[in-house]
Amino acid sequence: MDEAAWPRVFHLLFYTCLAMAITIATVEEGPDPAGLGLATLLAAWYTFFIARRPAFLERLNPMAWHFLVLVALNYALVRANPAYQAMAYGMVALPYVLLPGRWGYAGAVLFVLSSAAGAGAFEAIPGDPSVLAYVVGSTALTLIMGLLTHDLVRHSQQNLILGAMEERARLAREIHDTLAQGFSGIIAQLEAAEQGIDDPEAVRKRIAQAKRLARDSLKEARRSVDALRPEPLERAPLHEALKGVAERWSAATGVPATVSVDGGPRRLPEDVEATLLRAAQEGLANVAKHARARRAVLTLSYMEEEVTLDVLDDGAGFDPEGTAGGYGLIAMRERAARSGGTVTVESALGEGTALCVSIPCA
Repeated sequence: MDEAAWPRVFHLLFYTCLAMAITIATVEEGPDPAGLGLATLLAAWYTFFIARRPAFLERLNPMAWHFLVLVALNYALVRANPAYQAMAYGMVALPYVLLPGRWGYAGAVLFVLSSAAGAGAFEAIPGDPSVLAYVVGSTALTLIMGLLTHDLVRHSQQNLILGAMEERARLAREIHDTLAQGFSGIIAQLEAAEQGIDDPEAVRKRIAQAKRLARDSLKEARRSVDALRPEPLERAPLHEALKGVAERWSAATGVPATVSVDGGPRRLPEDVEATLLRAAQEGLANVAKHARARRAVLTLSYMEEEVTLDVLDDGAGFDPEGTAGGYGLIAMRERAARSGGTVTVESALGEGTALCVSIPCA
C-alpha cells in the first residue's frame, strides 16, 4: 500500500468506530442528545484539525494539543455512557499516527488510562482486583502494538531506501546502455572521419552515421529514463529486434554481425526481453571497443526452461582472470540477476570471446 494511503485507513477506522459506538449507545440507552453532541464535536474536531491537515501529522506542535482534546472528549463520552468504549478500537492507534517518536507511547498510555478512568475502572479496582489486571494488560498491549508499528515503519523506510538505490542503479544501467554506448559510437565515427579527411565522401558518410547515432541515442535515453521498454522491442519481437541491433552495429563498425535463432521464438516477460536486448548491445559495444574482430555472431536459443543469448567474436580476446570487467558487464550481471539469470564470459588471448546470458523462463 502507498505510504500516503495509511493515514486515510486510520481516518476511516476512526469514523467507523465512532459510528459503531453511537449506534450501540443509541440501541442500549435510547436517544442521548448530550452524548450525540459530544460525539459530533469529537468528529468535527478530528475532521478539521487532523484529517484535513495531513502535513502536520507526527508534529508535536500542534498535534499534541489536538490529541489531548480528543482524549478529553473521549473521556467525557465514556463517562456519560460506557457504550462509547467501542471508540477505543478507532483511537488506540492514533497516538502513533499523530505524535512523533516516543511521544506516541506516552500518548497511547494516556489514552488507555483516560478511557479506563472514564469507564470507572479505577473506582472498581478495590472491589474487583481483576480490573487492575485488565488496565495493565490493555496498556501493555497498546505499547506492544506501538513497538510493532514503529518496527514496520522502520522496515518500510529501509525498503524505500533500497528501492531508491535500485532505481539509481537501474538509471545508471540505462544511461550506460544508451548515452555511453551512443557516445562511444559517435566518437568512433568522428575519429574515422578525421583519419579519412582527404576523402570528402567518406567523411560525409562518417558524419552522417555519427548524427544518426546521436539521434538514436537521444531517443533511447528519453525512453529509458521514462522506464519504458527499449524502442526496438516496441516495434518488433525480440529476435527481430536483435537483428536490427546487429545490422545497425555492422553499418557503424564495418564488422559483419549475424543473428541466429534456435528453437521456436515466443513472447517472454518484458524485463527478460529488455535484459537480453541490452546484453546484446553491450556485448557488441565491447566487441567494437576491444576485440578488433573480423566478425561477430549472436545466437538466441529458446529452450523449454530457459532462454540464452550468446555473443561470440573472433577478436583478440583477453585473460578473464586479469580483469574484473567494466561497468557494462557489472550492469549486465545486475540485470540478469534481477530476472534470476546469470552471465558468463569465456575468453583467451588471441582466441576471441564468448559472452553468454542465461535466464530461466519456463
